[in-house]
Amino acid sequence: MLSVSQITLDGEVSLSGVDQLPIIGWKIDSDRHNVVQHSWYLQCSLTADFSSLMFDSGEVVSGQSSNIDLGDAVLLSSTRYHLRVRITDNHGERSEWSPSATFVTGLLGSPWQGAFISAETPADNAKSNATLLRKAFSLTQPKTIAAAWVHATALGMYQLFLNGERVGNDELTPGWTSYRHHLLYQTYDVTGLLNQGENVIGAELGAGWFKGDMGFSRHRNYYGEQTALLCQLVIQYDDGSRQVVGSDRSWRGSDSAREFAEIYDGERFDARRIQVGWNQAGFSDGSWRAVSVVDWDNNTLKAQGAGTVRQMERLAAKALIITPQGDKVLDFGQNMSGWVEFCVRGNAGDKVVLRHFETLDANGNVYLDNLRTARQTTEYVLKGEGDETWHPRFSWQGFRYVKVEEFPGGLDLNQFTAIVIHSDMAATGHFTCSNPELNQLHHNILWGLKSNFVDVPTDCPQRDERLGWTGDAQIFCRTASYLMQTQTFFAKWLVDLKADQTPEGGVPHVIPDILTGHCDQDKFLAEGGTHSATGWADAAVINPWTLYLMYGDKRVLESQYASMKGWVDFMQAHADNDIWRYKLQFGDWVALDAQEGSYFGATPEDLICTAWYANSTQLLAKTAKVLERTDDHRYYDALHARIVERFRQRFFTADGDMTTQTQTAYILALCFNLVPDALRERTANRLVELLHEHGGHLVTGFLGTPYFCHALSQNQHPKEAWSLLLKDDFPSWLYQVKAGATTIWEHWDGIKPDGSMWSPDMNSFNHYAYGAVGEWLYRTVAGIEADETAPGFKHVVISPLPGGGLSWMDARYQSIYGDIAVNWQAQKGRVVLTFRVPANTTATVKLPAVREIITSGSLNFSHENGEWSAHCGSGEYRVEYLPDESVDLTYTD
Repeated sequence: MLSVSQITLDGEVSLSGVDQLPIIGWKIDSDRHNVVQHSWYLQCSLTADFSSLMFDSGEVVSGQSSNIDLGDAVLLSSTRYHLRVRITDNHGERSEWSPSATFVTGLLGSPWQGAFISAETPADNAKSNATLLRKAFSLTQPKTIAAAWVHATALGMYQLFLNGERVGNDELTPGWTSYRHHLLYQTYDVTGLLNQGENVIGAELGAGWFKGDMGFSRHRNYYGEQTALLCQLVIQYDDGSRQVVGSDRSWRGSDSAREFAEIYDGERFDARRIQVGWNQAGFSDGSWRAVSVVDWDNNTLKAQGAGTVRQMERLAAKALIITPQGDKVLDFGQNMSGWVEFCVRGNAGDKVVLRHFETLDANGNVYLDNLRTARQTTEYVLKGEGDETWHPRFSWQGFRYVKVEEFPGGLDLNQFTAIVIHSDMAATGHFTCSNPELNQLHHNILWGLKSNFVDVPTDCPQRDERLGWTGDAQIFCRTASYLMQTQTFFAKWLVDLKADQTPEGGVPHVIPDILTGHCDQDKFLAEGGTHSATGWADAAVINPWTLYLMYGDKRVLESQYASMKGWVDFMQAHADNDIWRYKLQFGDWVALDAQEGSYFGATPEDLICTAWYANSTQLLAKTAKVLERTDDHRYYDALHARIVERFRQRFFTADGDMTTQTQTAYILALCFNLVPDALRERTANRLVELLHEHGGHLVTGFLGTPYFCHALSQNQHPKEAWSLLLKDDFPSWLYQVKAGATTIWEHWDGIKPDGSMWSPDMNSFNHYAYGAVGEWLYRTVAGIEADETAPGFKHVVISPLPGGGLSWMDARYQSIYGDIAVNWQAQKGRVVLTFRVPANTTATVKLPAVREIITSGSLNFSHENGEWSAHCGSGEYRVEYLPDESVDLTYTD
């Protein structure tokens, strides 16, 4: 039976607040094989019963079921729309109408009728308390409400209320952007919250990223000196008229009971100071102060339809620990980002004081040193009226453990719950296998993502940093995009990357950029670099290309093209005879082959820089081809060829060895295709020798590690790749697993074998960069690989790599077309491979290490150049084969 199971809008299942008609796609279900869409019929309506159509496509003969642009359909602002589609296939079957999908428009470029208003003045620039804003209003009588929407944003963080009820369920809004260039506003349905009589709209504002204490230099007021709210409530009546209530000088302001709120340091809340009913009708605000209007360029405003931060999970406390030093510590069993919610009873003035941290030291005591100056403390002063439940709102903590410094009465684990927050992204990846330690590694990688994708891709969630480091973001982008739907998340961040680029095209180390002009780090000042480090700045090119590869949407390439080109042109402008290097470089950051006391790995900067210069130039040339920019494609393709040739001249000897004998040098040369074809086998063999020189261990850092397993498995060394992955002594991924890690560490030896710690100045235990090995699990172990000529997995390459002594592996990836599933099992020396291909897509199955195909069902395999391959359409398939001796299997009887 043919059906459409889900419509997607800009990759999301629904959107609330858009500035333009979203790109539309859908997922097709069928119980047949080789299903291809023949036609589609799409309707868009103002009503859920589709009785008020604003768009009717009619029957469109097309196989396209993703990234469909409806063009110039005219939309109304502050309006909900409903979409549905039905299709026909190549078997002559027609589906029923799909379940409907909805989206809500924002203001669509119409002028805001509200202004940014503040209960603060510039003299409050050093203050960290929250403020309250309120406005009472009445509805137009005696009209009946049809719908009501509120559009809101803030300079700082805000929470909105209507008649005492919280509006929406987003957190930390409006998020962190390059505020002066790009500020998001949110849209909420408030129809059910309005009263016929007096109504009150209110907001609480905190410093947040806008004016708060940020960065390892602990500056503040990066974007402004006072918080402010912009709000516009649009009430639609049955007769077609509208009433607008906007933020203006008629509002009133006051201080909140939240006496302190800073991202790094936590919150202090005095419940005795709560003004009961402040956001409801009947409250007297005569003692409140007048608000001021803050000047702001509204051209920076853009609707945010999805991807906001939300409360995603709730975790119970696992244990109460009394440390050797006598501290009371809660263990939640998982390193995370979020809050602790507690229920407490006591007298007025009693306090709850909680200190959040990541790990215990070797003696089992509280370890705070790696937090640096971040206090990560929440303090709550009781009102003293029965049970009181509270958690922070305008900060968050990175933690597994919580030191209970003060708490009235006895401690009961049931009084505490950890609330996990991160950007709202649909889960798309699943990986499990017969090796429990690999399963834990996958768990750790996923939780590294959850902990650090809090509106921006941060490096870590606990210390006085939490910055959008570009290197970490590009290293992990492909892994993240297997695990979760990151299209909305990264597209939003890339807008800020483009905004914060230098006029010459240089890319700051962190996005949003708060280092330029505010960095006191001696190294940065001495070498003059707060932008354009190789492997970091390359996020400008790599992240858009990765999103295109995973989701097939050209818009990200179109919107980021100037940024991508700007970065490559910057490198070319500063290259010397096609060898590139510029000011401060991080190189193979925190590699283990670095000199004692240094974070910079042993691989020379000019080699690393030129390798990445070649890689980004090639990706830009491919992008130009996709966008049909013929002259640019020709130019950058030739530039890439020239860089590759220069790399070979500079970094290979006449004897065919590389001039630098480090693991990372060989990895980058192999994975970026910088090795002459005649030397590829020799180069790969030398990489294996370098691996064996360290007992089969890696000594790579941020730029070499993500590609290590790929460099081996793609060059006829799959056993060595598996062996590297499965090492469980220092240094290795599984060393951290065996040490009890629940996320990925910043350093291979964050906790050393003797229990001592890496230097506390930079030792995060929740740092996702090395989790980039997750990409190898999906692309190679599971063999779910995208085809750049048919992106978004319109055509998928299925080429799994059994081995590592695993007896089975099961993986799935929810692509924009549907579920791609791969399972392999080792049975009596044979491999049984089953896989599923979604409707309206095709696949190529490649089996490189096979002696004989035993059974293949409907698949017709051919054998060429030592590889078996077959092409197929949608459906489920089974193949049984004999692997060759390069495959290490656990034979099960």
